[in-house]
Amino acid sequence: MQQQNSAGPLAGLVVADFSRILAGPYATMLLADMGAEVIKVESPIGDDTRTWMPPVRDEVSTYYLSINRNKKSIVLDLKDADDLAAAQRLAARADIVIENFRPGLMARFGLDYETVSAANPAVVYASISGFGTGAGKDYPGYDLMVQAISGLMSLTGSPDGQPYRAGISVFDVMTGMHATVGILAAINARHASGEGQHVEVNLLASALSGLVNQTGAYVAGDVVPTRMGNAHPSLFPYEPLPASDGDIIIIAGNDVQFARLCTALGVPELIDDERFAGNADRTKNREELRPLLEAELAKRTKAEWFEVLLAAGVASGPINTIAEGVQFAEGLGLEPVVEVGEGDAMVPSVRNPITFSSSEVRYDLPPPTLGEHTDEIRAWLEAADDRKDDA
Repeated sequence: MQQQNSAGPLAGLVVADFSRILAGPYATMLLADMGAEVIKVESPIGDDTRTWMPPVRDEVSTYYLSINRNKKSIVLDLKDADDLAAAQRLAARADIVIENFRPGLMARFGLDYETVSAANPAVVYASISGFGTGAGKDYPGYDLMVQAISGLMSLTGSPDGQPYRAGISVFDVMTGMHATVGILAAINARHASGEGQHVEVNLLASALSGLVNQTGAYVAGDVVPTRMGNAHPSLFPYEPLPASDGDIIIIAGNDVQFARLCTALGVPELIDDERFAGNADRTKNREELRPLLEAELAKRTKAEWFEVLLAAGVASGPINTIAEGVQFAEGLGLEPVVEVGEGDAMVPSVRNPITFSSSEVRYDLPPPTLGEHTDEIRAWLEAADDRKDDA
C-alpha cells in the first residue's frame, strides 16, 4: 500500500484504527495529517457519525467529514471469520492500533493488546474508554455523561441558572489529544527498547486533568468551585463587559495589564486605588470595580474599544459567531480552511493547528466513503502474507 506523503514526520507508520465517533477518530486524524498511514476499520453499517446529520455537505455528515480526512476505509465484519482474520492480520502488521470500544470487547475477537502484542511485540496499542477498565468499565463513554459527572456542567451557566454542557464535545477532543500524546511518547520509547506498549486514556481522567485550576481548587485548596457565569474565580476583569453597543471581552491578567487598561479607558486614578492594587484585591472587590470600568466602556462601541485596547496592549475581543471566528483568522493570514483532495472529491476542512519548520502536514485524502479502500487494503495484506511465506 503506497504511503501518501513521505514528507510527514510520521511517514512510514501504519495505524490500524478500530475507533469510531470522536475521540479516537480525532486522534487518528492528527496522526494521519502528520503522515501516518491510517486504515479506518468500519463495520458494514459504518462509523456512527456518518449518520449524524444535519448539517451535511453533498448528503454526507459534516460531523464525519470534520474528523476523518487522510484515512482509508476498509469494511470488516468482525463476526465473519474471513473478515476477522483480515483484521487480525492488519493488527499484526500495524505500528499503532487504536480502539475505543468498551473494555473487554476487543478480547472477544482476539484483537486485545495481549493477543495483538504476542504476534506484534513492537505494537503501540492505544485504548480509549469512558471511565477506565475498573469499576467503570461498563459505563458508556459519552462526552455529555462525562461533562456532567466530572463537574464541568456545575461550572457552566449563570450562577442562578441551570448547568449547561459545553458547546462542543470538549472531553472527547481532549481525550483524543491525550491519546495522541501518549501514542507518540510510546513510539519514542520504542526507538530505545524496540518494544511497544499499551497506552490507556479515558474521558473522565482527561476531564479531571483538563479542568486544571478548577479541580486543583478542590484537591489542593478544599474549595468546591461553582457556576460564575462568564466570570473567572481568580481574575478580574476577565469577562465580557458592556460597551455602548454590546459586550466585549476584557482581560487584565496582571498589574501591568490593569494599568494599561485604566490608562486606555481614561481612568488612571484607579491604578493607585488601594482597593484594586493587586489581582487579589481586584478579584475581591470586583463589584466595586466593575461599574467604574463599565461607565467608561459605555462611551464607545465595542469595535472602537477593540482597536483602542489592542493598541494599548490590553487583551480584548469581540464575541463572534463561528463564521466570524473563521473570517477573523482569515484576516490574520492564518488560512484556517484547507482543501482536502482534488476535483469533485475535494472537501473544505479546518487546518491542522500544528506548523513544522521542516516537515509538512498533509491534506491528501478526503474523508473516505464507507469501504472505499477495502480491495486495496486486502490486496496489501495478502501481498504481505505472501512475502512472509516466501521468507
